Amino acid sequence: VQLVESGGGLVQPRGSLRLSCAGSGISLGYHAIGWFRQAPGKEREGVACITSNLGDNATSYADSVKGRFTVSRDNAKDTIYLQMNNLNVEDTAVYYCAAAPGDTASMKPAEYSFWGQGTQVTVAS
Repeated sequence: VQLVESGGGLVQPRGSLRLSCAGSGISLGYHAIGWFRQAPGKEREGVACITSNLGDNATSYADSVKGRFTVSRDNAKDTIYLQMNNLNVEDTAVYYCAAAPGDTASMKPAEYSFWGQGTQVTVAS
């Protein structure tokens, strides 16, 4: 099983990025997916999650990103996206996607079994 994130990079404040999460050896549609981030010197934190297709793809967001980030699925591509708008310097971190079997989703890292290697997002002017 492998998860691969892509789409990170350098963006100016108030800019946008879209991260992608693709899997091999795993059907993401049957897994809850979480997006996490970790900034230097800080703990990994959950930013968004989406339940599996069996859980109606319900979404949840951390308060710090609510209204700016959107998590979604493309079932045809078996890919999960994190659309990030109105980015600010506090959003700078390595972003990870993770998969958990089952219908429910949470933003607790310990509940996820499979992790990607992360993609760097840097917000700077």
